Amino acid sequence: MSTAENQKKVDRRALLAAAIAVPAAGAAVTMLGGAPAQAATVAAAGGGKFQTESPRFAVAVLPDTQYLFDADSSDPEPLRETFHYLVSERGSANIAFMTHLGDVTEHGTKDEIKLAAETFTTLDGKVPYSVLAGNHDINGGDDQRGKSAYLDAFGPQRYQPMPTFGGSSPDGYNSYHVLYAGGREWLILALDWRISDKGVKWAQSVLKKHKKLPAILTTHDIAWAEDDGTAQLSDNGQRIWDQLIRSNDQIFLTMGGHYWPPGRTVLKNDAGNDVHVHITNYQDRYYGGAGMIRLYNFDLARDVIDVETFSPWFLARDPKKRTLLEAETIELTGDVDRFSLDIDFDARFAGFAPVKEQDARPAGAVMPRGTLAYWRFDSAGLPDAPKAGKPVKDGKVARDLTGNGNDLTVSRLHTSAAEVLTWSKDHHAGQPAHASLLFDGGQSPDRGAVLMTGPKAPLNNEKFTSGYTLETFIKLPAPFEGKHDWMGIFSWAGRNGDAGKTTGWSQDDPSCSLNLSPERFLQFIAYPYIDDTDPTSWSHAVPVGRWMHIAMVNDGEHTVMYVDGSKIARNPTRRSNGIATVGKPFVIGGTQSNEKFGQGFYGWIGDTRIVNRPLKPKDFLAPPA
Repeated sequence: MSTAENQKKVDRRALLAAAIAVPAAGAAVTMLGGAPAQAATVAAAGGGKFQTESPRFAVAVLPDTQYLFDADSSDPEPLRETFHYLVSERGSANIAFMTHLGDVTEHGTKDEIKLAAETFTTLDGKVPYSVLAGNHDINGGDDQRGKSAYLDAFGPQRYQPMPTFGGSSPDGYNSYHVLYAGGREWLILALDWRISDKGVKWAQSVLKKHKKLPAILTTHDIAWAEDDGTAQLSDNGQRIWDQLIRSNDQIFLTMGGHYWPPGRTVLKNDAGNDVHVHITNYQDRYYGGAGMIRLYNFDLARDVIDVETFSPWFLARDPKKRTLLEAETIELTGDVDRFSLDIDFDARFAGFAPVKEQDARPAGAVMPRGTLAYWRFDSAGLPDAPKAGKPVKDGKVARDLTGNGNDLTVSRLHTSAAEVLTWSKDHHAGQPAHASLLFDGGQSPDRGAVLMTGPKAPLNNEKFTSGYTLETFIKLPAPFEGKHDWMGIFSWAGRNGDAGKTTGWSQDDPSCSLNLSPERFLQFIAYPYIDDTDPTSWSHAVPVGRWMHIAMVNDGEHTVMYVDGSKIARNPTRRSNGIATVGKPFVIGGTQSNEKFGQGFYGWIGDTRIVNRPLKPKDFLAPPA
């Protein structure tokens, strides 16, 4: 029940069924007590298959349904349709769990509770869920109130068969579940609308028992909102915050109902981290909310939670027969109903569940057949490297770990200061070596540093007529300051004109180079050994402040660029066989024009490998997940 007077006005618009967006495959189930499921895909009754290891899954939230179970005015049909939707879409929409936020019924009578309990059977054995008591479901008091019709129907015995169920408080009014979704476990706390001190102590023990699990706390009364959706803690919410939430960094998201309009806010806990506090309640809307649900679509790959709110009951109806109220209630699109939360999950959970860094891999483990050169900047590839942040001196040699004689030597460009090239511990999470070089090149005036093979290195004349795979790791600084148009990442020195090429961008350009355009598009151009063409691949606008793995793969006929294991769109269809090298050095950190360097690279460069055949993505230095 809400104490608020008004609801936020929603713009009228008829929405087609296609407007309800669902994520790609990937949800989860777990074993009793939180042990992770063993199978990567699990059949969901009536709902296809969902994948426990997928980075994308959804948690469904169902707020106050009390007006659908209101004495002789009861109508469970909207909720039945919601539950049918959750069951049928569990696999395709990756629905790992559903949590009800309390006030299941209006008066908490045996008849209302019985009808609600029967309605919930649609989910039993098909979609795991939690239910907690709201003030309308019981006759007052806190969770020490004793027996009730609600407890008889929605007590621990109801959840015992569910693979996610972890246990309940001795009184039975508080429970928890452990989900296995997105390749990790998650804790769901379902707390009574008035949790006692004993209940708080129990909840704390659950958190302690599962101290490495990110937690979502659900209860009926935690916050209320102004008409604009700005939320603040209620008196009860403040108590829960002070006694439980703020000191437990695991709790990153809280959900409550009770009040309308819906709203949200972000609070800082004692660890200085964000806790998202959300109110979800639509009982004041047409048809008592019409069994409206909210989907929290977790995307661990994008570090985001996309939230959407809609009514499956109205969605299932013929669009041509929807009334005005049905059409404008089918999906809510206000700022508190449809939004995204940007959360760096690894960083947010680092305080209680730090991500274990992948161990460095020895060079011998990442040199497949046909590896012509492999450079890395840890102690194996750059012996006696300086301390982090200190310059790498001119003349320093980065060893070619294949033993093929393609060592690189450091040199500054123009009159560049020592600081334009320094050693760094920063690296891509999937990079074999845990080190990189930080280049501070730029224009106005031109400055930078490069690493080049010697004049007799075999790589200088390699033609790659059977194909190739060129790989490297880079990170662009954030913010990306200064002018760095067309800076080079790697290249072969010399002029393509000296190889007899006449139809390209300019005969003064190198025969092969990987560059960055002013729009931060990667440009890879390779003049073929045989044909007089200039096939060029273009990426999307690449991000700053984030490591990327880049691979150029040629099968002897065509070249394909991959960024982070994903094939980019703008790969040329023109034939490209080999690379028209002219006996000049291979270069990391710059690109020439008419055999002269201008600016150098700006950012980090990590492990770089050259193989004389096409590799599949699974064989890259950083295989896609």
